[in-house]
Amino acid sequence: MSTPTPEIPVRMLFDRLLVQPEVDASERQSSAGLVIPATAKGPKRLAWAVVVAKGEHVRQVSVGDRVLFDPEERAEVEVGGTDYVLLRERDVHGVSQQGEASRAAGLYL
Repeated sequence: MSTPTPEIPVRMLFDRLLVQPEVDASERQSSAGLVIPATAKGPKRLAWAVVVAKGEHVRQVSVGDRVLFDPEERAEVEVGGTDYVLLRERDVHGVSQQGEASRAAGLYL
């Protein structure tokens, strides 16, 4: 994608993905400009992340892809001072097919 990812000193196994979550979406803003805190109850909200490493049996996702996942079902790990999330390929709900222009406008599935 646009930001080059540093070389990750971890080799992922089987169907595992190492992703870097985008800016913390726990607090979000309504269309009217109100800040909605992470503690507010509402529908389940998925999050976006960029794939930085993948296992040899991952077939549908590539390094650099922007993927949609459930932030409640994740395992976090810190590598080189950066926080990442470990997922199985089957835990990915979608892969963004849009280019850089749609990211600025916001892409919602």
